[in-house]
Amino acid sequence: MEAFLVSTGIVALAEIGDKTQLLAFVLAAKFRRPLPIIAAIFVATIANHAFAAAIGAWITSLLGPDILRWVLGASFIAMAAWTLIPDKIDDDDLALAKYGVFLTTLIAFFIAEMGDKTQVATVALAARYDSVIAVVCGTTLGMMLANVPAVYLGDRIAGRIPLKLVHGIAALIFAALGVATLLGAGARWGM
Repeated sequence: MEAFLVSTGIVALAEIGDKTQLLAFVLAAKFRRPLPIIAAIFVATIANHAFAAAIGAWITSLLGPDILRWVLGASFIAMAAWTLIPDKIDDDDLALAKYGVFLTTLIAFFIAEMGDKTQVATVALAARYDSVIAVVCGTTLGMMLANVPAVYLGDRIAGRIPLKLVHGIAALIFAALGVATLLGAGARWGM
């Protein structure tokens, strides 16, 4: 349950103001069809985060517990720093509009999420927790918690969210996970 809850919280916070949330705002404004956009975000997120979690589990099988602890601790601290850097959307993410709402959103989200901080966080969380399914379910729920309101409320809420505060909270959580991991908090789970 911890893997699910931590994954949900971290990704929901990290996603606020992230490139894929900005993409959700733009797609909602462009197409004005929330249900296919949300469905595509869901499918793209599951596919992307399942891949990322599989990579995280694979990394866990390659590294010994001591090396893994240092890699994960450093990764979470790096994620804390990365979370503080604001994202912007690329014009390339919207060049797919000719494929319709669902497919455009699916492709754009999957591509935008590749190498994004929430995907990297999913890799680290899957390596940290020995529960790929709980991590994927949690990170997917976190993405949906951040993006569904973006699709439905769009510009009305974009200017009201204190992004620096939200990013600061997410960075603090990543940093705390990193420090706890480096100090051996995961030792009782075999890390």
